[in-house]
Amino acid sequence: MALRRNLTIQRLQSTEAKYLYSIAVRSFLTAPSSSAAAAPELPPFDYDPKPYTGPSADEVLAKRKKFLGPSLFHYYQKPLNIVEGKMQYLFDESGKRYLDAFAGIVTVSCGHCHPEVLNAIVEQSKLLQHATTIYLHHAIADFAEALASKMPGNLKVVYFVNSGTEANELAMLMARLYSGNLGMIGLRNAYHGGSAGTIGLTALNTWKYPIPQGEISHVMNPDPYRGTFGSDASQYAKEVQDHIDYGTSGKVAGFIAETIQGVGGAVELAPGYLKMVYEMVRKAGGVCVADEVQTGFGRTGSHYWGFETQGVIPDIVTMAKGIGNGLPLGAVVTTPEIANVLAQKIQFNTFGGNPVCSSGGHAVLRVLDKEKRQKHCADIGSHLIGRLNDLQQKHEIIGNVRGRGLMVGIELVTDRKEKTPAKAETAVLFEKLRELGVLVGKGGLHGNVFRIKPPMCFTKDDADFLVDALDYAMSKL
Repeated sequence: MALRRNLTIQRLQSTEAKYLYSIAVRSFLTAPSSSAAAAPELPPFDYDPKPYTGPSADEVLAKRKKFLGPSLFHYYQKPLNIVEGKMQYLFDESGKRYLDAFAGIVTVSCGHCHPEVLNAIVEQSKLLQHATTIYLHHAIADFAEALASKMPGNLKVVYFVNSGTEANELAMLMARLYSGNLGMIGLRNAYHGGSAGTIGLTALNTWKYPIPQGEISHVMNPDPYRGTFGSDASQYAKEVQDHIDYGTSGKVAGFIAETIQGVGGAVELAPGYLKMVYEMVRKAGGVCVADEVQTGFGRTGSHYWGFETQGVIPDIVTMAKGIGNGLPLGAVVTTPEIANVLAQKIQFNTFGGNPVCSSGGHAVLRVLDKEKRQKHCADIGSHLIGRLNDLQQKHEIIGNVRGRGLMVGIELVTDRKEKTPAKAETAVLFEKLRELGVLVGKGGLHGNVFRIKPPMCFTKDDADFLVDALDYAMSKL
């Protein structure tokens, strides 16, 4: 009865919040302009979308509600029916163009429907769509070789899976088998997946169900903006050692971290933190896992892998999203010694490394190199962050601008000193940006961080338009 009553209260609170939010949005979007400045316009783009003849947004939404799980959510009061994509842009059913500054949740690396990636997928599909690893096929071996060549140290053995969640599940299994220990350590504010196992690694209550965590603990997040110790990595690292000393047998299975927390709001770890923590974890018998699902493949600009920004080499690296430019593809890369523990039994993934995904993933690596996307991310990201820092001086609502390359977070607050999350204002601005033709993500525990993580073909003109749109929207708050 108590559980039912609590759920009822939560639904009422949620309904009330949605009602108040809808009033705020309507008031904002219909309010007369207080400025004569014209709304910014999207940069020119030489592409015409195909005429759309499919079902309307209302019809699609109705069918989703009827046949898909109620846990699914959608962005915006009136959800978008996205029907076509080209490079850094998306098109809705009416043909309206949007700047995709979120890349399908940091997944589209090369660009929507990039011709070289698309061609590799199509050509392989014509020959052979599926054959598991019980047979030989050159695509999986070629892709594994190319991926291993991007890794430092002795990270040379590749396992292919279908998603970041699966990759982190497999990494945790490896860590426990290799170390002989059970206890995993993660960071607060982290996101590592939503399966029954990885939900324990995740440390944001909005994504967690009340189920057993499974021998997983979360230590203080080394957040330079909101963290207790600011950018003092040594203090955060000391807390990890305290946890090992007081909260475990003295032995652990492993430690996992994103270098820049994605769902948590583009939070970059305090400089030098991982180097200290990796040493502590290894002394305690554990292995160190780097979650590169969002930071990998040059997105940070300064480095190909996020962990390289901290000057470390992990024992296991997980990746997904940008690895396939939209294909259901993930991978775990580790050392031969750690990989060998899985040979005790049969380890198998039906679709992991199938020919189509392998061919597409290999094409992604080639395109990123050929088009020098890492350098591009560094150049455009530096320009974007510079303009956002200038915008912060103009608008008090911007509490923090952070990130690297094209992995950027803008945290909005109502009080800079208290760092009070501007939840309602973020929601209103979110709708206004969509109206202006900009699609961004939201993150952080309170949903008050704009996540700017576009396809890596995002241009300087796109960056300027994005900032101008933010400026225009914020000027009307």
